[in-house]
Amino acid sequence: MTESKQSLRARMKALRQTLDPTLGHALATHLLAANILPERAIIAGYIPLPGEIDILPLLHALHGRGHQLCLPETPPKGHPLIFRAWAPHVPLTTGRFGTQHPLTAPLTPTIILTPLVAFDDQGNRLGFGAGYYDRTFAQHPHALRIGIAYAAQQVPHIPPDEHDLPLHVIATEQKTRSF
Repeated sequence: MTESKQSLRARMKALRQTLDPTLGHALATHLLAANILPERAIIAGYIPLPGEIDILPLLHALHGRGHQLCLPETPPKGHPLIFRAWAPHVPLTTGRFGTQHPLTAPLTPTIILTPLVAFDDQGNRLGFGAGYYDRTFAQHPHALRIGIAYAAQQVPHIPPDEHDLPLHVIATEQKTRSF
């Protein structure tokens, strides 16, 4: 099972490098039109890494709508993410794995926007393999889990591990789908 996930992870990471990150504008349009984000929600986003769809248009739109935003700080392995308050004008520092986060107060999100490597039509996700989002979901079980991806990252099936929690929503440049 681990080998098949490792192989799928490598294939999908390579695929993402061929896709257009500016499709994030369309993703933002679809997610905002779905009307699933309650007012005053505290939304955890992230600064996209190379190969990930650009969610900055979405984060800026959410900020403009009055949502409080936060970005993850990646702690040492074995720990959940720490979310820190952020707005578009707040400076960022570089963290583990090239991620970026502010040096601000921690926040508890009610919605977690989640980068992923692949997803299936059951809301299962394949992440980067370090378990950060799995531990974070376990720590915040009532947060709405929204996967952020290109539509091309969908695969027929991702076998969930015992500790995996499925996503509630997947947002792509083509549509937003709830599970």
